Amino acid sequence: MTLPLPAALAASYLLGAIPTSLLAARLLRGVDLRRVGSGNLGATNLYRAAGWKAAVPVALFDIAKGLVPATLIAGAVGTGPRSAGVALACGLAAVVGHVYSVFARFRGGKGVATGAGVMLGLAPLAVVAAAGVWALVTFTSGYVSLGSMIAALALVPAVRLLYPDQRGLLPFYLLLALGIVWAHRANLGRLRAGTEHRFGRHGSGAGDGGTGQVRP
Repeated sequence: MTLPLPAALAASYLLGAIPTSLLAARLLRGVDLRRVGSGNLGATNLYRAAGWKAAVPVALFDIAKGLVPATLIAGAVGTGPRSAGVALACGLAAVVGHVYSVFARFRGGKGVATGAGVMLGLAPLAVVAAAGVWALVTFTSGYVSLGSMIAALALVPAVRLLYPDQRGLLPFYLLLALGIVWAHRANLGRLRAGTEHRFGRHGSGAGDGGTGQVRP
């Protein structure tokens, strides 16, 4: 079956928009994740609210929300010299869906896991390099948000170095990276104020800035 590009973009957005963390928090803890911790609908906030046994499967699903559009859905549009561009467009649509979910009143996560899934489909070695940067920054600083932002930015030079045939897509990779940084703008404010969450702090009702308070 061949999909027209608009249908592929819509399908990619809707897949990305599935609010996995929100659903998991409701099913496992009976809480609205938008009112817990940072209020972010991502695996990191779910980890704080429900632990790693909930967060890991959700993170993997969020990765799949980017990988499937960039591979299977884009593949249904057809192949050719523009196939990488189509894959990236579908992937970006999925990331937008994750960050601005129509199923969660246009709230969502930060796009890191879904963006990583997109890049796994397009430039997997660059993802490995960025994952190393994420691990180094996160475990030395203690801040997942800082590691995520720097890793997203590191993807661009990694693609340039490892995938020279994709250099024409570098502006779009940069757009994806900057979008992830933009989604972390509240985290940047907390980093400057010294109130950002540190990795490893979790628990039901973990509050914004690690205060243990539920958001109003």
